[in-house]
Amino acid sequence: MIFITAKFRIRPEDADQWPEISAEFTAATRAEPGCLWFDWSRSLADPTEYVLVEAFRDGDAGGAHVSSDHFKKARKTLPPHLAETPRIVNAALEQDDWSLLGEMAVD
Repeated sequence: MIFITAKFRIRPEDADQWPEISAEFTAATRAEPGCLWFDWSRSLADPTEYVLVEAFRDGDAGGAHVSSDHFKKARKTLPPHLAETPRIVNAALEQDDWSLLGEMAVD
């Protein structure tokens, strides 16, 4: 799978509305056949920062994502709400779901 984590710093005046601002893009991405997950979280340390954790089945699914009409639209509609260019970690992994964190196993 292609596993991506990205940090988005949102303009302070838009930070509380980010879930609504990104909702159309989020829903369309989650509906892609190759999307495994696409989840936003808000930083506890910085209320203007959102962290996106996303995964796609494989490189082809990731390519389809960045070629999609909703991605192209998001490239135009989301940046005006950003305080800076998002930062990203992108990796190909030999798995297709989350692994269990054995060090904190729940009996």
